[in-house]
Amino acid sequence: MVQVEVSAVTAAAGQLVLAGQWGVARTLLEATQPVEPAEVRAVALALAGVSVDEDFARQTQTGERSLAALGRALEALPDATIRWDAALLQLRSDYAPALFAGATERGDALVAEALALRDTAPDDGRAGMAAFYAGVIADNLLSDSAAAFMHYTEALKRGESALDDLVISLALRHLGDHAHTAGDLKLARALWERSTELRQKIGHLLGALAQQTLLSVLLKDEGDSAGSRALATEVNRWAQQAGIPFIEQQTAEMMV
Repeated sequence: MVQVEVSAVTAAAGQLVLAGQWGVARTLLEATQPVEPAEVRAVALALAGVSVDEDFARQTQTGERSLAALGRALEALPDATIRWDAALLQLRSDYAPALFAGATERGDALVAEALALRDTAPDDGRAGMAAFYAGVIADNLLSDSAAAFMHYTEALKRGESALDDLVISLALRHLGDHAHTAGDLKLARALWERSTELRQKIGHLLGALAQQTLLSVLLKDEGDSAGSRALATEVNRWAQQAGIPFIEQQTAEMMV
């Protein structure tokens, strides 16, 4: 048996999640044998993060068990910050099926939860992530573009304050979408390219592919249909191999 610090294992699992290697991350964490309650809690948080992230990427619903295990670990050893992290994971877990099913009736309650998390966040990075989710829920479930834009702008500000590249990239992606909808292709390109660069920097596979999908859309809008098809084809190959069905479907429609 090899002894490794649990913090190193959970950090490695987090990077594997960004790379779209959810199964490898789960195997690594499940092979870990934490002893102290704090270690049990850390592994439970990481496993819940794996499941929630994979559920969104692959449109599955497997996170309930890992979230319940995290809840038990928090009962055994309470911690305010990790409880906040668990609440954000629960919000993400609730949002994904509502998004995919078009359950707009859940929008108001989910936005309220996101804003409560923003207001109780222990730092700017977490507050920025909660503000982002308030925005994306307002956008996608409530069709409230004005509120969404306000929340994305706050997420960007908070992310920049915390130097959190993931939060910044999320905010830029959706602010770019608003610019694109408004017909400002130049601003949309600037925001989307910066978001793509940040996602590539942190090794976020799904995020980078999602951004390149948008850049393919933009190429077509700019009049470069051949370039759009070429980029969509390449992203489609990656999505097939990574097992990300919604990106695979989006890009397949753009290849014809």
